Amino acid sequence: MQSSLSEEQIHLAARLYYLDGMSQSEVARLAKVSQAKVSRLLALARERGIVRISVAEYDSRHTELENRLRQTLGIHSAAVIKTMPGASEDETRRMVGHFGAAFVSSLIPERSTVALAGGRTMRELIVSLPEGQHRNLTILQAMGNIGPTVVSVDALELGRILSQHWSSSFMMLNTPALVPDHRTRDAFLALEPLKAVWQRYLSVDVALVGIGTLENSVFVERGILGADDVKQLADLGVVGEVFGRFFDAQGRECASQWKKRVISMELNQLKKIPQSIGIVAGADRASAICAAVRGGLLRTLVIDEAAARAIFDQF
Repeated sequence: MQSSLSEEQIHLAARLYYLDGMSQSEVARLAKVSQAKVSRLLALARERGIVRISVAEYDSRHTELENRLRQTLGIHSAAVIKTMPGASEDETRRMVGHFGAAFVSSLIPERSTVALAGGRTMRELIVSLPEGQHRNLTILQAMGNIGPTVVSVDALELGRILSQHWSSSFMMLNTPALVPDHRTRDAFLALEPLKAVWQRYLSVDVALVGIGTLENSVFVERGILGADDVKQLADLGVVGEVFGRFFDAQGRECASQWKKRVISMELNQLKKIPQSIGIVAGADRASAICAAVRGGLLRTLVIDEAAARAIFDQF
C-alpha cells in the first residue's frame, strides 16, 4: 500500500488534517485517495517525522484538595484524582487507577514486602502500573478467596499480575475468605503454607488496601452475605470493611460472628505497617474512609475528587 502513496500526498494529508483542521473525507478528496487510505497517510506522516505530536502536560491531580486532606485527616500523603462531571462509577475507578498508579509506584521500594487486597478500583490501578520492572518484591495475598471462582478483581488474580509486571514473588493465601466457624479457621491457619504467609504479615512494608461499605460490598454482591447478615452488622455499628474485617466509626473491628471466621491480615497488624495506602473511588465511601483513618488503618489515600469533597462534609 505504501508504494501507491506519494510523499506529496503524505505531506498534503498531514497539512490539511493537522493544521487546517479538515475532516478525513475532505482530506481524501483533495489528496485524491480513498477515505480508507487517509489514516494510513497520517500514520506514515507520524512514522517519518513529518508530524510530531506533542501534548501539554495534563495535571491529573487536585493539589489543593490533597493539602486539605492531609491537614484534615492527619495522613502522610494523598493523591486526589480529577474526574469529569457526570463520570460513571466505572469511569471514576478507571481514572483513579490510571492516574494514581505512578503515585503508588513511587511509594513501593525495591525488595519490599507488599500486602495486597482485591477490588475493582484496585484492579484498575494494578493493571496501570508500569511493566517490565525488576523490584524483587514479596507480594502477599492479604485475604482469602471470596468465592470458588476467581474473578479479575480478586487479590489472587491481582497478585499474579503484579508479580509478573515487576518480576517478583507472590505468596498466595489459598483459602476461603470466610469459613463456617473459628475451629475451621484455626485448622486452616495451622497448615504450613498458610503459616508461612501469616508469618510474613509481620514484616510487611506496604499495604494496598480497598475500603468496602455495607451498602457497596463485594461480599453482598457475590452472595456471601445476605440481607439479614447486613442488618446484623449494621446493628453492631459497622461502617466499613477492610480485608473482610468489619469496623466501626472509630476504625475498631466489631465483635461480630465473622471476626472469628475470616482468614485475612488482622487490623492490628495493618496498623503497624509503615505505609498503608487506601485505593478508593466513590463518595459513598467517605464515612468508611474517615473511620479507617481514625483507627490508624490508613496512612495514605488515592481517591477521586468527589470522594475527597465528601470526606470534608464529614467534619
